[in-house]
Amino acid sequence: MAVGNGAELVRRCRAGDGAAWEEIVSSFSRRIYNLAYRFTSRSDAAEDLTQEVFIRVYRSLEQYDPKQGDLQNWLMRLARNLIIDDYRRRQRTPHDTQADDLEDHTYHLRSSSGSVQSEMERRELGAQVQAGIDKLSPDLRTCVILRDIEELSYQEIVDLLGIPEGTVKSRINRGRIELAKILRRMRVVAMTNT
Repeated sequence: MAVGNGAELVRRCRAGDGAAWEEIVSSFSRRIYNLAYRFTSRSDAAEDLTQEVFIRVYRSLEQYDPKQGDLQNWLMRLARNLIIDDYRRRQRTPHDTQADDLEDHTYHLRSSSGSVQSEMERRELGAQVQAGIDKLSPDLRTCVILRDIEELSYQEIVDLLGIPEGTVKSRINRGRIELAKILRRMRVVAMTNT
C-alpha cells in the first residue's frame, strides 16, 4: 500500500467513511491474525487480539503521520506492540488450554494447486512446526517469530523489544538451534527431507 493511498484511507476514516475503514481492516486482518496466532497458538485468542488491534488502531487514527512511514508499517508496529504485550502478560499468568487448529480459521490462505495428499502433508508440517515454536522459551520464541516469520530486521526487533542487538542475535540463533532440535525429536526434519 503506497504512502499516499494509506494517508488517503486514514483521512477518509477520520471523516467517517466506513468503506475506508473496511478497506484497512480487510487489507491487514490476515497478517495481524497470523502474527497473533504465532504468539497464542489458539484461533480464538488470535481473533480476540486481532479485534483488539483494530480497536486500538481506530482509536489512534489521529496519531497517524504519513511523513513518518506508510500505513502498513505504522499499523503493524501497533499490532506487534499489542500482541507482544499480551504474550508477555500471558507468560506471567499461563493458561492450560490446548492449541487449536489454524486450518479451521477463515483467514487461512488455501493452496491453489497441489494434490489432496500434498495439502494434507503441508498442513501437518505447519502444525508440527507451530508445536515446535510453542516449545521454545518465551524470549527465544518472540525473537524467532519476529525475525523468521515476520521478517523484521535486527534493528526493528531491538526497537520493538528494547534489548541490545547482540541479545537479539543471540536469542535468534539459540532459538533456531533449539527449534531444529525440537523438530528433530518430533521427527519433523527427517520427514521434510524425503
